[in-house]
Amino acid sequence: MTWLITGGAGYIGAHVAKAMAGAGERVVVLDDISTGIEARLPSNVTLVRGSASDREVLDRVLAEHAVTGVVHLAAKKQVGESVEKPLLYYRENVGGLTVLLEAVVAAGVRRFLFSSSAAVYGVPDVDLITEETPCAPINPYGETKLAGEWLVRATGRAHGISTACLRYFNVAGAAEPELADTGVFNVVPMFFDRLTRGEAPRIFGDDYPTPDGTCVRDYIHVADLAEAHLAVAGHLDKNPGGGDLTVNVGRGEGVSVRRLAELVAEVTGVRTEPAVEARRPGDAARAVGSAALMTGELGWTARRSMREMVESAWEGWCLHHPEARSAR
Repeated sequence: MTWLITGGAGYIGAHVAKAMAGAGERVVVLDDISTGIEARLPSNVTLVRGSASDREVLDRVLAEHAVTGVVHLAAKKQVGESVEKPLLYYRENVGGLTVLLEAVVAAGVRRFLFSSSAAVYGVPDVDLITEETPCAPINPYGETKLAGEWLVRATGRAHGISTACLRYFNVAGAAEPELADTGVFNVVPMFFDRLTRGEAPRIFGDDYPTPDGTCVRDYIHVADLAEAHLAVAGHLDKNPGGGDLTVNVGRGEGVSVRRLAELVAEVTGVRTEPAVEARRPGDAARAVGSAALMTGELGWTARRSMREMVESAWEGWCLHHPEARSAR
């Protein structure tokens, strides 16, 4: 088996590459390094620089490395940007996926794992989101992920490809500091960034119908997420050539934004009262996913705690931002 990981030098991709290579799988990464970092990759993982929507590059990589399975992580991923640039998101996330699947079909690859998102659900009014919860995305990013799922499953059925779509919840933490998230788009690094600059973390809305008035979210350690990919890859190995799987990947536990801010203060030692600002449009009061299907079907369960996520993320943040420790 040889797995091609698109976007494999990114934050999540590098963790997946590390987990799969560590389990003895042959791994090739395709990444244009526009946001990825080559140094994140293990020494036994081959990096090919290029776009996952470049058919010529794809045909060459799939053939030269005798690829038998693909993990597709390369995508545009910022919700706000997707609202401002929907054409870009549909072109990159749906158009690019179309090109990749065409290459996969032509190469005879029979296993395809798609990186999806809990954004496909929109803002469902339920305590626990299951895979049966209706999908109603509220932004172009979520729409492109849902359209991507449809495309992946339809292609799999038409061409005898075993497929899986993983709907991630909120990803945080780092398996090691060098692999940490270097962007400032997710809530944990956003808190760190504000504290490093001597500013109060921001909470958007404290009047939601939740125990402390702030939004409740399901967070998963990126190392657990990588292990989920490994479990799903194993499932596809055993079922090549047909069948599809769509699963949530989370802990099934809700943590409020205020509680997260308190935990960040405990870990960093910077105790600054968060600034409460107006609600952001489209934020659900609660978004917590059931991972029962992943556990029941594949025996996978998230093992790492919220504190482990914050502690490991802080170590990674300080490695990339040494000035952060002086903010204590």
